[in-house]
Amino acid sequence: MSKIAWAILCAVVMMAPALSQAEESKAPVSPPPPAQGAPSWELSCHDKALTGSGPGFKSSQEESEDAAIKDWLDKARAVYSDADWKKTKEPKMECVKQGLYSKCFATAIPCGTTKASAP
Repeated sequence: MSKIAWAILCAVVMMAPALSQAEESKAPVSPPPPAQGAPSWELSCHDKALTGSGPGFKSSQEESEDAAIKDWLDKARAVYSDADWKKTKEPKMECVKQGLYSKCFATAIPCGTTKASAP
């Protein structure tokens, strides 16, 4: 082994403890703050999940997802008049494809602050 290679190897070995101490002294990374929404104490949630799918198959998965959410919102707003897809518990989007077409199913427990009045 050449003198230069030996010197580099020794330098790396000697610096290893300093590098590990530098890694340990870094501040821990904190998770991002939660999304802003209504405070949880204001929200109440329905006792069961609702599913929306929209009519038929769409030529775009994005259109199919939008149709499923719109259908879900119609059902959810019958429970909470201020229901929103973003204020849900356990949201799930499942899509099936048939050739170039897709159909999606939006399932979630609706939450809101204002109960819908009985029809």
